[in-house]
Amino acid sequence: MKKTVLMAAVFVAMLFGASGQSWAASLVANIDVSSQTMTVRYGLSVYRWSVSTARSGYFTPRGTYRPQRTARMWYSRKYHMSPMPYSVFFHGGYAIHGTGAVRQLGRPASHGCVRLHTANAATFYSMVREVGFGNTRIVVTN
Repeated sequence: MKKTVLMAAVFVAMLFGASGQSWAASLVANIDVSSQTMTVRYGLSVYRWSVSTARSGYFTPRGTYRPQRTARMWYSRKYHMSPMPYSVFFHGGYAIHGTGAVRQLGRPASHGCVRLHTANAATFYSMVREVGFGNTRIVVTN
């Protein structure tokens, strides 16, 4: 009887410990194309940043994704070696990354990537690297 109670107590402790740990280590980035904003929920913290998504003639993919890879500094081979600091790739060549074109933030201006102020991109990049790809969700909606 004591062994059963002890095993049950250990199981409950593991269950609550694991769920608490995964909740604290979760990262969700919601990108709203219509408002050109990105809301990031990281544990108890919430960040809201202006972004630029695809301008006319280009497309930012909608859906729910996990990061595929990261790069501290990437240069776009497709677009004249344009710098993409703090890149978090989430769907093929599409990434969330920093930009020097900060005056364009808040309106569509990219070739499809999600552009952020470089300081905010660095913050997001660090969060993704800290919690891991499996605990990060990127949701792109209208």
